[in-house]
Parts: sequence; C-alpha cells; structure tokens
Amino acid sequence: MSTETYSLPSTQPLTDAYVNLTDSRVESLFGYHPGRKGDWELRAKRLAESAGARAEAASVAAVLRDYNSKWNAAPEALAAIDAIAEGAPVIVGGQQAGLWSGPLLVIHKAVSIIGAARHAEQLLGRKVAAVFWIAGEDHDWDEANHAYVLTADQGLRKLAAARPEGARTSVSRTAIDANTWAELLAELEQALPHSDFKPEILQQLGQITEQAQSLSEMFAGVISCLLSKQGLVIMDADDPQLRKLEAPMFEKLITHNDELEQAYTAAANQVKELGYPLQVDVTPGSANLFVFQTNKGQERTLLYKQEGSFQSRKGDYSLTKEQLLDMARQQPEQLSNNVLTRPLMQDYLFPVLGTVLGGAEIAYWAITGEAFRKLDMEMPLVLPRISFTLVEGTVAKHMSKYELTLEDVAVRFEERKQQWLAEQDQLSIDEKFAAAKQAFEDLYAPLLDLAASVQPGLAKLGDTNRQKIIEQITFLETRTKDAHEKQYEAAIRQLDRIALSLWPSGKPQERVLNMIAYWNRYGTSWLDKLLEAPFSPLGGHQIIYL
Repeated sequence: MSTETYSLPSTQPLTDAYVNLTDSRVESLFGYHPGRKGDWELRAKRLAESAGARAEAASVAAVLRDYNSKWNAAPEALAAIDAIAEGAPVIVGGQQAGLWSGPLLVIHKAVSIIGAARHAEQLLGRKVAAVFWIAGEDHDWDEANHAYVLTADQGLRKLAAARPEGARTSVSRTAIDANTWAELLAELEQALPHSDFKPEILQQLGQITEQAQSLSEMFAGVISCLLSKQGLVIMDADDPQLRKLEAPMFEKLITHNDELEQAYTAAANQVKELGYPLQVDVTPGSANLFVFQTNKGQERTLLYKQEGSFQSRKGDYSLTKEQLLDMARQQPEQLSNNVLTRPLMQDYLFPVLGTVLGGAEIAYWAITGEAFRKLDMEMPLVLPRISFTLVEGTVAKHMSKYELTLEDVAVRFEERKQQWLAEQDQLSIDEKFAAAKQAFEDLYAPLLDLAASVQPGLAKLGDTNRQKIIEQITFLETRTKDAHEKQYEAAIRQLDRIALSLWPSGKPQERVLNMIAYWNRYGTSWLDKLLEAPFSPLGGHQIIYL
C-alpha cells in the first residue's frame, strides 16, 4: 500500500503545543501525554483503582449489547462489549450523526479509535475496547442533515434531509418517516455513478433505514455495517437506557455546579494567560446542562443559574435546584450535557483510557482538566485523531502530469492552474495584445494633444474615444484567450477534478466529501487501506493512494 505523510495547516496552536510538546506550560492543562508509554500504564493503573466510582460495567455493557445488536453488530463488537462488562478499559471518541455518515472525518475518527485501542492493547498486554460515542443529544440539525457526494458528471452534490416540523430537539429525537428515507435513497441512487457495488450498497442502506427512526439511528447502522467487524462498539449519548445509568453523575453535576463553573472559568483564564485563544466560551452563570422541555415538544434548552434557580435564557422556564436534582434521579432522560460536561459524563460511564479528539476538541478539552479534579476524577489520555486524504488512481496520474503536490492543491491551486495555462501560450497572446495597446497609446497621444490644442473641449471627447478603443482591444483579447483555452478544456477538467477530489470548496477533503463515493467505487477496500495505515498516537495526516 502506498502512503505519504503530510502536514496540514493547523488552526489550533494550543493543540499543536500539547501534541508536539513545544510548550511545557500546556501539559498541566491535560495531565497525560499519548507519546509516553508510562502515561498509558499509569492511566490504566489509576482506572483499576477507581473502578468503584463509575457506573456499573455490567449494566453499561447490557445497554450497549441491546443497542449494537439492533444494528446487526459483528461478533467482534459483541466480544468487545463482553470485555467492557468485565472491566476492560476503553478508547472512546465521537461525533454528531450525519447523513450517510457525514463528512469523511467521521470515518477517520472511527479508524483512529480502533487504531488507538489496538495500540493500547500492545502496550498494556490486555484487551482494550474501541467505543464510538454518537452525539445524538446535539440539536444542530443543519450540521447533521446533509452529505456532499461526488457525482457521475464529476460534480459535487449536496444531499440533505429537510427538518421535520416540531420543536428544536436532539437529532436522536427528531423523527424521520419512511417516505423521507425513500426520497433520500432515491436522490442518492441518482447521484451515485453506476458501479458493481452500487446495488448492494443501496440494499444495505435500505435495510438500515427501514429500522431507523432518526438520523442518529441511520448513522449507527452505517457505522456498524462498516466497522463492527473491527470490534468497534457504537452508542448513542441520548439513549434513554444509558441516561438511567447516568443519573448519579447528573446529580453530581448539579450539586457541584458552582464549583465546576469556577473550575471552567479558572482554566479558561489560564489558557488566555498562556497566550492561546479559547475554542469554546465559558459563559458566566451557565449550568453547562440542557433540559428537554416536555411542555415544548422536547425542545432542548440550555440552563442558566439565576436568583437561586435554573432557568432558560429568556426566563420562561425555571426549576429550583431540588426540582432539578429530582429530575436527575427520576427522569435523567430529560437532561443532557454540553461540550464541557460531556467529558465528565463520558468518564463516569466508561473506564476511559484515552479519548480520540479533533484539533478543536483538544483545544476546548484543555478547559475541563480542573473540573475533572473538582470531582476527584482525572482527564484521560487525549489522542489527536489521524486524518487522511484519499487519492484515486486517475487523480494521482493527473497530479503527476501537471506536477502538482497536495500542498499545491491546498495552498496555491489557482495560481498553479493559471501558470500551466500560461505556459501553453505559444502564441504569446498576453504580450502581443499588451504591445498592441501600448502602440495604440503611443500613436493616439499626439492626436489627443492636437485636438485639445484646436479646442480644449475635445480633450474629454478624445479620452473617451481612447478608452472605447482600448475596451474593444481588450474584448478581442478576451475572446482570443477563450478560444485558445478551449483547446485545453480536457486539461482544465482534469485540473478541476484534482481540486474537487482533494480540496473541494477550498477545504480539506475530509471536511466536505462523504465516504459513499469511495464505497460505491471500491467496495470496502478503501476502508481497509485506512485501517492498515500506520497508527501514531500523536495523530498526523496521511495521503492514501487508492
């Protein structure tokens, strides 16, 4: 298998400082580092010592078994759940659900979780389970409802599910009916090029959507279909059965809410004092918890502390602390975490050896370290996910033909494209038209002076006339260039295909394209190459040639 490494431009200096150990001050925000073997061993030891402080492993495993069995989990995933029941540590990472699995980075994160679990098994000599945390409690429908697919006509098509009528609730609680699934599948079938794998893929997706009542469930079915054979266990953060097990932790988050707010604020201030930007705002008075309002169709509402109670931002919904605690005990499914309390809940549910995160996630996890300590917990190992760029054979051939690197495509594509076109201009079109314009200007200038000397008012008329003639020469120049470039239409299509495949819409491939075009063209062999790629606990970016 052919692979290369590439350093993607980073937008997270704090994450870079942590991963590369370039700023020793940042280490205190996290605690462990994935590049040190001793930290893996120490974290595993501490997990064993604190087993009684977490949810009962057998109960968590029972919920996972029910959920994964619904999506026809492979024996390897069920075996991992058995190991969780016996107290095996886990590597966990997650993402919000997306249509047909969302952007490629979702698959990259899942592959990274699997790779990290296998890496940990080799270091520790024991079973480590891989868990994918589906953030079904999130309510950002516009972020979850679509997928960008490469089409048969070399285009990029956005497929999207319209938001059903009703309250702004979690993606897991937003129901999608059979007719909508049928329409989405029909649109997908139309967009995908014909291939040997297409009928089977559409059949598998049809079977998944027959059971799926939400985007989160469809997402779970797709991830299970692709990766449960690798031992990946899936879960939905909004699973009501898991919520029951989370009740004691919700009580803690409510009881110690003021202390946690102080911890987040102190950590945020520390990050700023170190000279790094905050990735997430720490809002004064925020409880960092959501409630699903039953009187508003399960609308997900963020709570704020005001006048001794927990209220919505507008103040039209209010609970006393005791009422909120009673909800945690009796109806924990009505509560939900935000980005700052989710890490704590994750560590309560599982013995988390390590968590796989994207660059922005690592930056905001830096704010949670003190909150872990306030609850006598420890932040797990934080591992950056590995990212990939998939390069198809035809694209690789064209990159070689035009002498383009991935960096050329990412950083200076239009410049290189225009440079290549200019090099094909054997007629010196630019130079000859420029010379003609200058020759005209030289001939016309004395005539303008002459006309102005006869009658001053003719100067303006003459200048207008000059501009019109220059415009006509420019018009002819443009038409000549267009006609010349038509000779290179095939080359332009090849160049544009490179950009569309590797850096669509001016963004990394993984942040835009859905995986289904590769599944459709290569079966699962493209995924096998990701799974076979070298794993690094420090993340990085790899170019995979298909």
